[in-house]
Amino acid sequence: MRDPYTVLGVPRSASEKDIKSAYRKLAKKYHPDQNPDDPSAHGKFAEATNAYDLLNDADKRGQFDRGEIDAEGNPKFAGFNPGGFSGASRGGRPGAGAGAGGFSAEDILKEFMSGFGGQPRGGMGGRGPAGGAQWDPFAGTAAGGGAGRTMKGEDIVVNATISLEDAHKARPVDVRMPTGKVLSVKLPEKVEEGQQIRLKGQGSPGLGEPGDALVTVRFEKSKQFRRDGSDLRTDVSLTLYEAVLGAKVRVPTLDGSVELNLPPGVDTGKALRLKGKGLYGDGDLYVNLRVVLPPGGDPDLEALARFMRDQKPYKVRD
Repeated sequence: MRDPYTVLGVPRSASEKDIKSAYRKLAKKYHPDQNPDDPSAHGKFAEATNAYDLLNDADKRGQFDRGEIDAEGNPKFAGFNPGGFSGASRGGRPGAGAGAGGFSAEDILKEFMSGFGGQPRGGMGGRGPAGGAQWDPFAGTAAGGGAGRTMKGEDIVVNATISLEDAHKARPVDVRMPTGKVLSVKLPEKVEEGQQIRLKGQGSPGLGEPGDALVTVRFEKSKQFRRDGSDLRTDVSLTLYEAVLGAKVRVPTLDGSVELNLPPGVDTGKALRLKGKGLYGDGDLYVNLRVVLPPGGDPDLEALARFMRDQKPYKVRD
């Protein structure tokens, strides 16, 4: 067997992450199900798997770097019978054990195996260089000799940014998966910030059953409302005339606009409370009234203000 670093195309100083990434690329390129009519690809796939299994095991990698074992994992010392070692990982199966990093070749390949029908090909078996059976790292026994094993794919986490209106009415929202696929997700009643919604079978593919998608809910910043727990706050603009004489104004709520009767001389320094108009009906809506003067000024209003100032001053502060 060739030097495992050469097989994977990485330097001896490569990190565990670099080794895993290199193997992932080779495994996808040479997997037998991708190359059913290319026997050489089968051999390259097995060679890459054996190289990864050795370098992914911190102990074996250290022994190889120190020259204590060869590329097949056989000890280098006189008198040892190399027939006693076959390069197998723990448990007697080459390619089945995970190294110190915790990622076996099987862990990496499960991510795309569902694209091949969820089952490895029995055709990747054959005769090894020593005349023994070629082991299938995905099967319980030698290739072609036993039932395939199944492994659930990994779960993935995605964020869904939703509006307060969507949350309040528990509306379906579109969520884009890492693959680009868009799913319509029904929000649960009274969904909370940071809550996760599990979408079964929408995660990474595996050897059989795919993983799940965990959709984490985030509230987007609202242009109309400021949230304080279940309570909401909003601003409503008034003209000076409406504040002095009273008026009917429309106030936005999560359930649609409502009409509010303002008495003459309303105090704009205090917020008006609409009970039960907060988020999910659990809180209240507080309306802040803001007097807005005419743009560019108003000569009549200025004259009135001067008259009031000179004839009948009043205090606004103690």
